[in-house]
Amino acid sequence: MDAPLYLRPRVEPPLAALLADGPFLHSLADGLGSPLNVLLPEAVATNAARFRAVYRRHRLTGRVYFAHKANRSSALLRRLAAEDPAAVGVDVASTEELRHALGCGFTGDRIMATGPKDAAFLWLAARVGATVNLDSPGELERLSALVRAHGLGRVAVLVRLSGFEYTTGNGGAGTRLLSRRSRFGTPVRDMEELLSALEHNADIVEFAGAAYHLDTTGVDEKARALEQCVLFMDECRARGLAPHTLDIGGGFGVGYVAEAEDWERWTTALTEAVLGVRPPMTWRGHGYGLRNEGGTVRGATALYPAYRPTAGPGYLDEILSLPAPVLGRPAATLLLEHLHDLYIEPGRSLVDQCGLSLARVLDVRPADTDAGHHLVHLAMNAGDMSLEEHGVLVDPVLVPRDETAATGDGEAVGVYLTGNLCLEGDLITRRLVFLPRLPQAGDLLAFANTAGYAMDFRAHHAQRQPVARTVAVERRGDTWRWCPDEDYWPITPMGGAVG
Repeated sequence: MDAPLYLRPRVEPPLAALLADGPFLHSLADGLGSPLNVLLPEAVATNAARFRAVYRRHRLTGRVYFAHKANRSSALLRRLAAEDPAAVGVDVASTEELRHALGCGFTGDRIMATGPKDAAFLWLAARVGATVNLDSPGELERLSALVRAHGLGRVAVLVRLSGFEYTTGNGGAGTRLLSRRSRFGTPVRDMEELLSALEHNADIVEFAGAAYHLDTTGVDEKARALEQCVLFMDECRARGLAPHTLDIGGGFGVGYVAEAEDWERWTTALTEAVLGVRPPMTWRGHGYGLRNEGGTVRGATALYPAYRPTAGPGYLDEILSLPAPVLGRPAATLLLEHLHDLYIEPGRSLVDQCGLSLARVLDVRPADTDAGHHLVHLAMNAGDMSLEEHGVLVDPVLVPRDETAATGDGEAVGVYLTGNLCLEGDLITRRLVFLPRLPQAGDLLAFANTAGYAMDFRAHHAQRQPVARTVAVERRGDTWRWCPDEDYWPITPMGGAVG
């Protein structure tokens, strides 16, 4: 038998201590059901402090805006609202997210409104004094009309740019390249209309600066875009505008898998399985974007780089330290020289290590294969824990009901994890997952690090299955304390002591 292909999760304190406390996790699931989301609000404050440390290292000013869409939690938002108002804000992408942020303690001046915006969203953002991140000239005109019609105060706005162009070669005469396209933002080459509208509406809107968000892990591409925005704001100043802020979005990433070797072994094995030179390692030969065409692998894996040696605050530090290709100085130096504030919008990376999702094992039976694998049916469906929907592959942690069963020298076993919907396609993950022993009904599987886009992003009530409840927990000495997510406030102690 081939060696087990593990993708062991990266876990750090306090998440590691939470995962190790099986009796506490079982007590929560027994009382609140499966699936269940468990959050660590203090961890999000720690992550915000780590991002702020990068600002201090580069002597930069500005604010960290949490991308609210990453998680619906009230506890996480309330904990961030208790942080330094000048340092931490929230990025909202809908009217309801804006209302939620206000209800969790954020004042309007700490809120940034992004994404597609209808009239209600624009009006409420302007009414409470939020910064509006404009996507197009049309959005600016609609905002200006609302402000005038309802007698609202002057609104701070950023303009989101896309379609960055730059040149290479001697004297800038080399090949002209274009950054990857986005359906959001205004292409740099089409900015004249937007700048004219900003000048025309200067009595209504305050042009605070530029913004971008690139859907890429490439640090070079993000550094080029930062430099292009600095040059763009230079042009704006030359025509009498006074931008002072650059928002470089999010996308700082998370490392989900603990060991590079695990990730390299698994991705290599996937290619071999697609070619047919090793046994299948996915449900019905799923290739995650790869396919076999006449003995040649075609396509590209649609997977998140689950092992990332540099992510989150470290990735931001790398962007700011990289020399700009045209001006030749580090990005942080450009921001300092131009006296620009730096805004960022981390989502996934700000809730790194902030929570887990629990699922009760309902049934275990042999899979319909010749390889000795098993099907493990969970009281959860793919909408409740959508890591794989975002291309993230990582092993769950087995939390046995009977602690003594975990101490034996059992042999690792390959299982397929299936959900609780009456659908063939309801698979928690399409890959063969290796666990230290075969689970039993009543055990728990804990999926670590699901707070970013996985625990509630796609949750639904299909077949009237229950949607996961969410609880906030904290460690006090030797005791875990918990409360429902909606009851958490950073200024009051939690109830629900267990331990």
